[in-house]
Amino acid sequence: MNVYEIVTAKIIEKLESGVAPWQQPWRTDPPCNLITGRPYRGVNPFLLIPAGFGSRYWLTMNQANKLGGRILKGEKSSLVTFWKIGQEKITTDANGHERKSRPFILRFYSVWNVLQTDLADKLGITGASERTPSLDECERIVAGMPNPPRIEQSDKAWYRPSLDVVGIPTKTAFDSAEEYFSTMFHELAHATGNAKRPGRDGIMEHNQFGSEDYSKEELIAELAASMLAGVCGITPRTLDNSASYLQTWVRRLRGDSKLIVSAASQAQKAADYVRGIAQRAEVEA
Repeated sequence: MNVYEIVTAKIIEKLESGVAPWQQPWRTDPPCNLITGRPYRGVNPFLLIPAGFGSRYWLTMNQANKLGGRILKGEKSSLVTFWKIGQEKITTDANGHERKSRPFILRFYSVWNVLQTDLADKLGITGASERTPSLDECERIVAGMPNPPRIEQSDKAWYRPSLDVVGIPTKTAFDSAEEYFSTMFHELAHATGNAKRPGRDGIMEHNQFGSEDYSKEELIAELAASMLAGVCGITPRTLDNSASYLQTWVRRLRGDSKLIVSAASQAQKAADYVRGIAQRAEVEA
């Protein structure tokens, strides 16, 4: 199995257990490496958060050993991906012009949550505390989105690329403020696909419901909304968690092993844009 297939198999395993990883609440701050402090991005939060640990901190066995710690007996590792810059390649076009390039290659390694090691007590790390949801942060993200689409009141939520407009019901029409903001994040993520922003192939066309392009765009928006909800500590809205919904994604992921990694990468770009922060490639340090 290649890395894409391994990652896809992990996500399918979660789907077949009865829940979509992108619909699970982030009980802690976004997961990050204990030593470097770098947050895990792209598909990685959806590989780590379902493990259910109360600490956001993860590390490799080698990092644990360097701190004088060890992995507790019987604890299983989790998978983390990263992009490694490959060797330089030279290609020649039809006119004889040479072009140099260095491809990005997907790789993975194993990590353990700090609570799976004997370092937690030494470092004073516990899994007892949970994040406090911040609606103020939700408001700040929505108000601070660079070059935002026009937002208008509607009887349902949607994004119309041709007019660059987001439609959404009033906040009081939702069961909670968290559901309102999670829905807003979903539609703003769609809006990042517009050519005025980072852009995505196919967003400007009206893709048929159920088509591959439509499904991928919906997955990107769901993943991005989950990332933004995680930053704010709110629970992602549950679009659907029925057996048919879950099995639909199982079939799609089995049919395209690169789908989840690609969608998560584009979702990260969308979430970064909505937050107004710089984007960067996740490569080996």
